[in-house]
Amino acid sequence: MRLRAEGLSIDRGGRRVIRATSFALEAGEALLVTGPNGAGKSTLLRAIAGLLPLAAGSVHLAPSAGFDRDASLSERSHYLGHADAAKAALSVRENLEFWAALLGSRNRPAHSVEEALTRLDLSRLIDVSAGLLSAGQRRRVALARLLMTKRPLWLLDEPQNALDSRALDCLLDMAKEHLAGGGIIVAATHTPLPIEPGRALRLGGGP
Repeated sequence: MRLRAEGLSIDRGGRRVIRATSFALEAGEALLVTGPNGAGKSTLLRAIAGLLPLAAGSVHLAPSAGFDRDASLSERSHYLGHADAAKAALSVRENLEFWAALLGSRNRPAHSVEEALTRLDLSRLIDVSAGLLSAGQRRRVALARLLMTKRPLWLLDEPQNALDSRALDCLLDMAKEHLAGGGIIVAATHTPLPIEPGRALRLGGGP
């Protein structure tokens, strides 16, 4: 499996945010995207996920085992953005059951809701309304989606936001296992994120 981005240019609000950016990642590799606010880190991830149009260039993910050859890149990706995408009126279980049904429609099943929440130390909150959770708990619920459906490409936008040290260790363990299994990770971050093996792409210039 290989992720290849060639000559990516992306416009937002009438200005070019990303210009002629290229990179390639093999199975088991991570790319850490850094840079100042406004440099385009989130924009790059959203474009790879198919949520924003490209002004120029292309992104291609080579066919992956267990997926239809006609499956789109977005169907083979887990995109975790800034927003935790949890409905406040629904319980943790109901939120994750919704995501499991949506994300698993064309992909191999992985962990159950209960297994994913146990891994992230959230099993005691399974029937609590998402609106009552702390920011860190909501972030862990979002991370649980990564465990519930096997998708080879993880696109993570500031995944460590609101996590305490224990939850961060869990995230890093999940990332390590994903890469060891032949997955690929592209993560945008403004703070150190020790995902190994990791390469760096800095946007916006500067050291």
